[in-house]
Amino acid sequence: MSQHDRMSPLELRASIALAGIFGLRLLGMFVILPVFAIYAERLPGGDNLTLVGIAIGAYGLTQAILQVPFGWWSDRYGRKPVIYAGLSIFAIGSLVAAAAPTIYVVIAGRVLQGAGAISAAVMAMAADLTRDEHRTKAMAMIGSTIGLAFALSLIASPWLSNHIGVPGIFAMTALLALVAMLVVWRVVPDVVEVRGRSRVSALHEFRSVLADPQLARLNYGIFVLHAVLMALFIAVPFALRDAGLPVGEHWKVYLPVMLGSFVLMLPPILSQGRAGRVKLYFAGSVATLLIAHLALPWLAAGVVPLALFLLLFFTPFNVLEALLPSLTAKLAPAGAKGVAIGLYSSIQFFGTFVGAALGGFAYGRWGLSGIVIADVALLVIWLIVAFGMRIPSTLSTRTYAVPSLTASEAETLLMRLRLLPGVREAQMLPAQGTAFLKVDSADFDEQNVLQTITGKVS
Repeated sequence: MSQHDRMSPLELRASIALAGIFGLRLLGMFVILPVFAIYAERLPGGDNLTLVGIAIGAYGLTQAILQVPFGWWSDRYGRKPVIYAGLSIFAIGSLVAAAAPTIYVVIAGRVLQGAGAISAAVMAMAADLTRDEHRTKAMAMIGSTIGLAFALSLIASPWLSNHIGVPGIFAMTALLALVAMLVVWRVVPDVVEVRGRSRVSALHEFRSVLADPQLARLNYGIFVLHAVLMALFIAVPFALRDAGLPVGEHWKVYLPVMLGSFVLMLPPILSQGRAGRVKLYFAGSVATLLIAHLALPWLAAGVVPLALFLLLFFTPFNVLEALLPSLTAKLAPAGAKGVAIGLYSSIQFFGTFVGAALGGFAYGRWGLSGIVIADVALLVIWLIVAFGMRIPSTLSTRTYAVPSLTASEAETLLMRLRLLPGVREAQMLPAQGTAFLKVDSADFDEQNVLQTITGKVS
């Protein structure tokens, strides 16, 4: 494997650090699920299950509402400042929830936790810091934290509740947010960004992103993916319990399933960059989700068949979690990644909210069959939509050394590089003296880049 085929140390460091930060946000949403309803019984107002549901869902709802604004702010003011702000809001919300004397104050804390909507900024920064041929690997690292956070929550939440209580869990997530801010400061590399676009420009970018039919296909996909996840996990815990596995031992199914699904996802992720394979893996993963759902009524009778279903579900789930944001970043306008990924993340969290509500309604009315029917309908539409998807053309990434520059000089050079013929995207890491250009070789002339960097073009 050549040096070009491997992620650079900088790309690997950035991907791991950003995946950890992304996972923290999801841990804040998932970690209270197994224990909160029981804890809420002790709080004034906690006997109202509607309020308990609102307390759980408020996080995802405010995440959905605020992803686009946070994505736009990250385009305008920079990724790191927006991530710092979002983590600060998340920490404050966690402390409010930890100290809450009533269910209503818990709801307020959860609203604040969700208001730190940094997922779009984190994924946009991952796109900024990775070359095109390695972006899916970075997104796979970030996307896999969803399953990891979910599995870790199911395993660790009861233990944490016994030792530090639910208020302690909230306080722990506040502390982890502060640690994440330190990681952003000390571990995540800086990247030069062109900022300060006008509000009119931002509105134009938002309309262009919203109207793009290819991005719309991807946005529908992430909505369905998270809707079926949340709907399923209304029913799966009950199915495992009914199959004879006590709730305290469900981790014995989730842990091997998650580990197995991560291993099985690696071949398609590591080879998908080869020509013609992305669409095959994408449509194949959607089809596998559909087949798994159709088989679920026959796999719900025992622990082992249910574990097989979960493996069939989480393997394509993890593949799609990597492909969807990677394709979104590739198709997004060069100056509007934050807006595009912000809309993508909003729809992702809205899918979480809708899936939980739809799953609860369907399971309450018709049992497992109701969830299967609802999920299959969404997946059939997605499979049809997926066949009309256009895979963006493969562009090559060129790396160039740049001299030591001030912040304003670096930003000016970056703008000039982006205007050169054949340059589709440009990022600069001044601390490493490096510029990355994503180029279309059909109309690219490297001499223009070299002359621009050395200052020979006025």
